[in-house]
Amino acid sequence: MVLRSLKAAEEVAKEGIDVEVIDPRTIVPLDKATILESVKKTGRLLAADEGSKTCGVAAEITAMVAEEGLFYLKAPVARVCSPDTPVPFSPPLEKAFIPDEKNLLPAIRRLMEYA
Repeated sequence: MVLRSLKAAEEVAKEGIDVEVIDPRTIVPLDKATILESVKKTGRLLAADEGSKTCGVAAEITAMVAEEGLFYLKAPVARVCSPDTPVPFSPPLEKAFIPDEKNLLPAIRRLMEYA
């Protein structure tokens, strides 16, 4: 998701939206300090993950921010993840299943609607 996130960040930069992309690499240990510093600076969090929305990495990160960084937020936390269904076997369906820039861009723009 990092490359897709960077491409989406480049795209919205043309609109004057500055996106900070963080790749925590691991969930245990999770680099909470870096994530919370970013939320403190930007006031926003969009967690993107190829995994499922329920009980996934994005859910864990957004829960941590809700617990430890709630008062830094200017907007609700958001997630862009794969649906809570089995991964399709068909390569074209798998491609449609995994989130990409077309999913990230509207989510980024929606977060920017909050003051």
